[in-house]
Amino acid sequence: MKSWVIRFLALCGLALIAACGSEQKAPAPKVEAGQGPALWRIERAGLDGWIFGTIHVLPEGVDWQTPTIKQAWKDADQLVLEAADLQDQQKTLGLFESMGRSPNLPALDARVPAGERPELDRIVKEGGTSAQALSGYESWAAAMLLSAASQESLNVSQANGVEPVLIAAFKGRPIGGLETVERQFGAFDGLPEAAQRKLLIQTIHEAKDMKALYNRILTAWAKGDMEAIAKEDQNGEQPDPVVEDAILTARNRDWVGAVDKLKGRPFIAVGAGHLTGKDNLVDLLKAKGYKVTRVQ
Repeated sequence: MKSWVIRFLALCGLALIAACGSEQKAPAPKVEAGQGPALWRIERAGLDGWIFGTIHVLPEGVDWQTPTIKQAWKDADQLVLEAADLQDQQKTLGLFESMGRSPNLPALDARVPAGERPELDRIVKEGGTSAQALSGYESWAAAMLLSAASQESLNVSQANGVEPVLIAAFKGRPIGGLETVERQFGAFDGLPEAAQRKLLIQTIHEAKDMKALYNRILTAWAKGDMEAIAKEDQNGEQPDPVVEDAILTARNRDWVGAVDKLKGRPFIAVGAGHLTGKDNLVDLLKAKGYKVTRVQ
């Protein structure tokens, strides 16, 4: 099964719609000297900054803040996240509720094949909810909530993620975003129902092996091994092209336009999943004429 859902939640954003994981300590990958999460230098006339690949939820104790990253923070004059308003949890949850709910929806278990219903029941019970409680959500929103529920076994938290550390490091300097939370949720909300249901079913499939999959992705991220992250996408079933274009490729294209408007020395931090694979942000920027050089 292709690692679409966990890849997106961990590496591409929207993991912040719900608190994830418990406060238990979990083993953290060791970052060896000379390694660290992927970092690029990006240059063009009027801009000399960095692009950093983040992971949005982490276990406690991952030592990812290398000297190279810290020096880039020091030299940067602004922080640019995927969506600056994503850190406003009240606003994010409010948008999720307003965009993710609709009246008169079919029961959640009626939206998945009969063979997937036992696994659906397991996920919702272990997550402390029920299929009935999630039936008021559109299929894309239910998929996000199911994935958040299944992350309970990972012992990870958004509080340990990269973004809170970055925001603290850039206190007193401008913090902006390449898009808004509404744009992020809108990418899902605009999907046709058939594509949303495929995403829902894949979420259920991936929950069975989520812990092993997340650990592989985390280890690769901590080493800056973008090839290993890309290989996770090549294993098993391919994603629905409609979903992939809407929530990855189209957003990457939009972000190129947002980067075009930046000046100075920005530290651009986006989910590492946007920086590998087909039509990733790094390749799109290079094609646009930017000089993009891997520095870690």
